[in-house]
Amino acid sequence: MANRANDWLRQAEEELLWAKDALVSGRWALVCFTSQQVAEKSLKGMAIRRGAAQIKSHSVKDIAAALEIDGELDEMGRVLDQYYITTRYPDAFYSGSPFEYFTKGQAAEALRYAQAFLDRARAEIRGPDAAT
Repeated sequence: MANRANDWLRQAEEELLWAKDALVSGRWALVCFTSQQVAEKSLKGMAIRRGAAQIKSHSVKDIAAALEIDGELDEMGRVLDQYYITTRYPDAFYSGSPFEYFTKGQAAEALRYAQAFLDRARAEIRGPDAAT
């Protein structure tokens, strides 16, 4: 079976573009959720590159821990994981729709964090010169 690490990475790259488009259009919750997805897919690409057959978790923090990634990326993953459910489901908050709760600042931070995960995955999957 072919190693699909690059497929995961390419999808993460595409979704980062979606997040950037959403930032321009002011869709803060969508930026936050998509940034979490970019980080998750970047890590899954790394896991597959390292030989994992399947990754069941959607938690950036948990996948990073399984890959023994800590430090700043671990902290970023903890923030991004908060956006996996709360950005999409109305019952994640006491009242209102999820999109009403997220800010431009949160979206910009999430996008920076997603970029950091993508850069790390590019370096591991494609080599150190591919991180930018």
